[in-house]
Amino acid sequence: MSPYTQIYYHIVFSTKHRKPTLNSKHEDELYKYIWGIIKNKKCTLYRINGMPDHLHIFTSLHPTVRLSDLVKDIKVASNLWMKQNDLFPEFEEWQEGYGAFTYCIRDKEMIINYIKNQKKHHHAEDFESEYRRLLLENEIEFDEKYLL
Repeated sequence: MSPYTQIYYHIVFSTKHRKPTLNSKHEDELYKYIWGIIKNKKCTLYRINGMPDHLHIFTSLHPTVRLSDLVKDIKVASNLWMKQNDLFPEFEEWQEGYGAFTYCIRDKEMIINYIKNQKKHHHAEDFESEYRRLLLENEIEFDEKYLL
């Protein structure tokens, strides 16, 4: 029998030291590149967006793909791509680690809209507050020293 799955992941990760190095001029190119990585892994991208210091990705995984492998592949390949293409000259690298939160089908449109409206959302909440809130809402234990 074929595996049937429906697991939605909201993945969040930041630039090294949360430096605002992802310029909006080339963000669409970065998002398309990451979409290609996700597609090549047989996963489905529902929405990607971000701010100069972090990204949000909403995706579902193919049953043969591990979440940690997907995030690693996205970070490694996009890091190399950004440096080779010199579209983000201030970008150094991605921060270690990531947050990943699961959602059900009923939450799908809400998460898509949340990610779509990142720029508007961040007028009222900075990334550190947002990330802390996501961890708390999803009841994930964390150490404050890793949020700095």
